[in-house]
Amino acid sequence: MYKISPSILSADFSNIKEDILKTVEGGADYIHLDVMDGLFVPNITFGAPVIKKLRKITNKPFDVHLMIEKPERFIEDFKDAGADIITVHQEASIHLHRTITQIKSLGLKAGVSLNPATPIETIKHLLNDIDMILIMTVNPGFGGQGLIKEMKEKVMELRAIIDDNNLDIDIQVDGGVKLDNIEELKSWGANIFVVGSGIFKAKDIELETKKYKQKLIQKDS
Repeated sequence: MYKISPSILSADFSNIKEDILKTVEGGADYIHLDVMDGLFVPNITFGAPVIKKLRKITNKPFDVHLMIEKPERFIEDFKDAGADIITVHQEASIHLHRTITQIKSLGLKAGVSLNPATPIETIKHLLNDIDMILIMTVNPGFGGQGLIKEMKEKVMELRAIIDDNNLDIDIQVDGGVKLDNIEELKSWGANIFVVGSGIFKAKDIELETKKYKQKLIQKDS
């Protein structure tokens, strides 16, 4: 199943409710929430209290991407705020398996994210425990960056591993996803696509979301 997860990092925060609802009307599958602490990545965004407020806007699954150091400290806070999926970085959690177990014990889906320079081998021991792997196709921290096309081999390798072992794991890509490259990313083997500026900087957010969805439906037979 191919899904779109609009990243509100690129939304207009003075008009955030309307922006989110426009993506929902356009057929968004998830709402992607990038939590940054200014330490793991060179940017600061928002935390659990903001997500708890946003939870009132829609019942779409909240896809919470923790770009923070020692994420295990805050898993319960984000669960209580309304997260449905929590993704943590391999590079940020010393005891990654324990953190994944913690997320799953709360009834949430668990994801692991890999920065561009981090090899798949670092999480092979976790493949039976996680629901999603997020391949960063930019260096994390800021929206609006260009896609690192060298991630093609990484995504394709991961898809082969998942398929060869009959694993039920989603592959999400985040960074530089645009209307003119989403079909290529789909061909690499990704099935969940985080889109930020490509949707939220459009004149018509709802229509643009529909365009991304249509791109994924095409040839999906």
